[in-house]
Amino acid sequence: MFYGFYDPTFIILIPAILLSMYASIKVNTTTKKYFEVRASKGMTGQEVARRILDHNGLRSVPVYAVEGNLTDHYDPRNKTVSLSKEVYYGTSITSVSVAAHECGHAIQDQVSYAPMLFRSAIVPVVNFASSLSWIIIMAGFFFIRDLLWIGIILFSATVIFQIVTLPVEFNASSRALAQLETLGILGPEEKKQGTTVLRAAALTYVAAALSSALQLLRLILIARDRD
Repeated sequence: MFYGFYDPTFIILIPAILLSMYASIKVNTTTKKYFEVRASKGMTGQEVARRILDHNGLRSVPVYAVEGNLTDHYDPRNKTVSLSKEVYYGTSITSVSVAAHECGHAIQDQVSYAPMLFRSAIVPVVNFASSLSWIIIMAGFFFIRDLLWIGIILFSATVIFQIVTLPVEFNASSRALAQLETLGILGPEEKKQGTTVLRAAALTYVAAALSSALQLLRLILIARDRD
C-alpha cells in the first residue's frame, strides 16, 4: 500500500482530521462566547461546585483552583475537583456548566458508575501500552514484521480507552444539567446555553475516539497488506 513516500491509507484519517479541526474551533468559540454571558444567579464556578457536591452528600470532596485554560477535571484517585481559575472564580454560563460537569464525574464515582470504574481501571494499562505501541509499530515496519501486530494490539488499548470515555463524558454532562436545573442554578434559557457549552466540549471526545479508531483501522490494513 505504499508507493514511494505516498501512503494511500492516509485518506482513512481525513474524516477524523476534519472533525478534530471542527471540534477544536467549536469548543473554543463556544466556551469563549459563554464566558462572556453572566449567569443570572451570579454564583461562581466554585460556589456551584460546592453546592452540587454538598447536595449529593460529597462534602468531603474539595474544590481547588488550578492554572491553565479549561484544565478542569475530577480526580477519582484523591477525590478532588479541580477548576481552572477562569471557571473557579467566574460567574459565566461556561464557568457554571463546566464546574457542574466535573461534579457530574464526582457523582459518577460516588454511585460507582460502571463505565467510569472501567476507564479508571484500565488507565495503567493504557499508559503502558500507549508509551510503547508506536515504538513497536515502527520497529515492525523497519525490522521485525511480526512486531507490527504486537504494536497494533497495544494501540488497541488506547482505542478502547477513547471509546469508553464517551459514555463517561456524556453521562457527566447529563448529571450536571440535571443538578443545575434541580438546584435552580440555571433558568430554562440558561440551561439551553449550558447544554450548548457541554455539547461543544463533548465533541472533542468524539473526535478523539474517531481519530484513534480510524488510525487502528489504517494500521490493520497496512499490516495485512505487508503480510
